[in-house]
Amino acid sequence: MDNNIHNTTPSTIHITNDPTQKNLDDDGREKRTGTWVTASAHIITAVIGSGVLSLAWAIAQLGWIAGPAVLMTFSFITYFTSTLLADAYRAPDPVTGKRNYTYMDVVQASLGTKIKGGKKVQLCGIAQYVNLVGVTIGYTITASISIVAVKRSNCFHDNGHDAHCKPSNYPYMILFALIQIVLSQIPNFHKLSWLSILAAVMSFAYSLIGLGLSIAKVAGGVHVRTTLTGTEVGPDLTGMEKVWRTFQAIGDIAFAYAYSTVLIEIQDTLKSYPPENKMMKRASLVGVSTTTLFYMLCGCLGYAAFGNDAPGNFLTGFGFYEPFWLIDFANICIAVHLIGAYQVFCQPIFGFVEKKCRKRWPESNFINYEHAINVPFCGELHFNMFRLVWRTAYVTVTALIAMIFPFFNSFLGLIGAGSFYPLTVYFPIEMYIARAKIPKFSFTWVWLKILSWTCLVVSLVAAAGSIQGLISDLKEYQPFKTE
Repeated sequence: MDNNIHNTTPSTIHITNDPTQKNLDDDGREKRTGTWVTASAHIITAVIGSGVLSLAWAIAQLGWIAGPAVLMTFSFITYFTSTLLADAYRAPDPVTGKRNYTYMDVVQASLGTKIKGGKKVQLCGIAQYVNLVGVTIGYTITASISIVAVKRSNCFHDNGHDAHCKPSNYPYMILFALIQIVLSQIPNFHKLSWLSILAAVMSFAYSLIGLGLSIAKVAGGVHVRTTLTGTEVGPDLTGMEKVWRTFQAIGDIAFAYAYSTVLIEIQDTLKSYPPENKMMKRASLVGVSTTTLFYMLCGCLGYAAFGNDAPGNFLTGFGFYEPFWLIDFANICIAVHLIGAYQVFCQPIFGFVEKKCRKRWPESNFINYEHAINVPFCGELHFNMFRLVWRTAYVTVTALIAMIFPFFNSFLGLIGAGSFYPLTVYFPIEMYIARAKIPKFSFTWVWLKILSWTCLVVSLVAAAGSIQGLISDLKEYQPFKTE
C-alpha cells in the first residue's frame, strides 16, 4: 500500500505544489472532510435556486390539483434516483469499491465497459456539462433580475409609483461576472463548504420572506382567481398557449430539482467513514425533503396570493415592491445565494477541463505550476495561471450569453427538461440495472423501464413548451436594448 501511495502521489503534489498538504486519502488525493451536513448544504444551495421563484407561476399554469401533484412526483423521483446514484460512487462495491470522482467516471465504471466506444459515457458528459453551462447562464440572468428589482423598488419609493423606473440588467450581469471571476479561483469543490452554507442560509431567508408576504397578501383579503386547472382559456389565452404553458411549467419544476448533475461531485467531498453512500443518502433525504417543503409552500401560497396572474418571479409581484426594505433584503439574499450556487455548478466544469489539460500537457508549467502568495490576514494562497485565464474566460462567455438572451422562465424550463431525464432518471436507473444484474422483463426491470420512459416523455413535452416560449420571446426581443 505504501508503494502505491508513493507511486501515485508525485503527480498530485506536482499539480498542487502545496508543501503543507500532508493528509492524503488512500488514493493519494487530499483528505476529504465533508459530512452529511455540508453535503446537505451543497444540495440545498444547488436545488433551492432561481427555480423556487418561478414555482408560483408554474402552479398557476397547472392548477391546484396538477401543480402540487407534479411537485411531489418530481421530488419522489429525484430522491429515489439519487439513492441509486449514491450507490454508484464506488464500484463495484458501494462501500469498499474504487472511488469515482465525477458523474462520467461513475457511468464509465458501471456502463462504459459494455458499450463499444463508450457512447453512453460521451452522452453523459454532453448532457451534464451542457446543463451545467446552462445553469450558470440562468443564474447570471436571475441574479441581475434580483439586483434590478432592488433598484426599481428604491426608485419607486423615492420618486413615487408613477416614476419611470426601468434600470438595465446589463451592468448587474457584468458586476455578477466580476464577482464570479474572483470566486472562481477557489481551487475545487472541497473548498466550497463555507460558500454553500452561506448560500443555503440566504435561500431560506428569501423563501421565508416570500412566504410571509404571500400569507400577508392572502390574509389582507385581496381577491384573486385560482382554479383547479390553473390559467383558463379565454380572451387572453388560447387553447394552444395553455398547452405550451403547461409543458413549460413542467420544465420549470424539473429545473427546480436539478442537482443530480453535481451529486457525485458533492459525494466526493464526504469523509470515507461513515460510508459515503450512506451519508449521501441521508444528505439527499434532508436536502430534497427541505426543498420540497419550501417548494410546496412557496408555490401554493404564491398561487393563492397572485392567482392565475402569478408573475414569473413571485418576489416581483408584491405591488410596487412594498414593503420596499423587505423586498430589497429578499432580492439581495437571492443574489448572494446565486453567487454561491453558480460556483457549485461551475466547479465540475472547471475540474473536468483542468484534469484533461493536465493529462494532455503534464510538463506545462503554465497549466500545472501553483504560485504561492502571502496575503495579510489570510496566510499563504495559491493561484495557477491556467486556472486564472481559463476560468475568467468561462465566466466572461457565460455572462455575454446571458446578456444576449436574458429570458427567465423559458430558459429555466429548457434547462430542466434537457437535464432531468438523462442525468436524474436514465443513467441512475441503467447503472442500477447493470450493477444489480436485474434480469430483463422481470418485475423490477419492467417498472424501472416504465418509470424511465415516462420521464422521457415528460422531458420531451417540457422541452417543447420551453422552446416555444423562447421562440415567442425572441420575436419581440432586441439584444442589448433596455425595456
